[in-house]
Amino acid sequence: MATRNPTRKVVITCAVTGAIHTPTMSPHLPITADEIAAAALGAWEAGAAIVHLHARDPKDGRPDQRPEAFAPFLGKIKQESDVVINITTGGAPTMTVEERLKPCAHFKPEVASLNMGSMNFGLYPMLNRYKEFKHEWEKPYLAGSDDRIFKNTFKDIANILDTCRVNGTRFEVECYDIGHLYTLRHFADRGLIKPPYFIQSVFGILGGIGGHPEDVAHMKRTADRLFGDEYVWSVLGAGRNQMPIATQSVALGGNVRVGLEDSLWIGPGQLAETNAQQVRAARQVIEGLGLQVATPDEARSMLSLKGRKNVNF
Repeated sequence: MATRNPTRKVVITCAVTGAIHTPTMSPHLPITADEIAAAALGAWEAGAAIVHLHARDPKDGRPDQRPEAFAPFLGKIKQESDVVINITTGGAPTMTVEERLKPCAHFKPEVASLNMGSMNFGLYPMLNRYKEFKHEWEKPYLAGSDDRIFKNTFKDIANILDTCRVNGTRFEVECYDIGHLYTLRHFADRGLIKPPYFIQSVFGILGGIGGHPEDVAHMKRTADRLFGDEYVWSVLGAGRNQMPIATQSVALGGNVRVGLEDSLWIGPGQLAETNAQQVRAARQVIEGLGLQVATPDEARSMLSLKGRKNVNF
């Protein structure tokens, strides 16, 4: 891994809205295209080298994977910053793979997220925190997750790899469990994905690996064994796991992802008011350990990206 980042710059990714949290949960969750653009630009100004983007219906905040929902904010973010734009192929677990793939296939971004396996994805425990919801879709969306599989079969993964690879898009490979690392190794051995592998280890989602420090260390040890120095490691911790796991990652030589997709909080019982607030907290950890935050162009070099001019937006 050291050969991928000889100067030890730390990449901060910010996932600004996602498809997990619903509008009832925080008044600060970006919903409209203008809000998503402002959140991404604020995260970039605070030090994020990469922004990971989902779209939402501006009327009620539900996840929206139509390319036309992405277009208004993609252009604005690109025009006003040099941040690396990462478009989701995860969408939401309620969507088909074909729906989830459309924005990346159309816009040909530098980076696309790629989930490395089918899994249970339990959001239903969040129901206990709220008595009423702003919009009719929210409660069924959360409640239905106890009988919903987030589908990412070998065929689905190969389809996403093939579709995006021909456009020069590289991948943020999201690994929610140890078996997902072995699945990535399988696709690497088939030649469908090339190094450097950008592995985003996800901790604390119900259905995936937990958020214990031993879970984090186990994920890192396994990735080291399977990929040697051919990968760049980053972590995201869900909810209250966000900053403790980010800190552990930096101490272990890794990178970090923050943002309101992953956690609505900035401290115990305190909602984050902006994505930038979480980026600044991560930056404080990184710089407190005597390290430097990577710029977007430094992240492009580390991840062998095609460059911001070679996208379709």
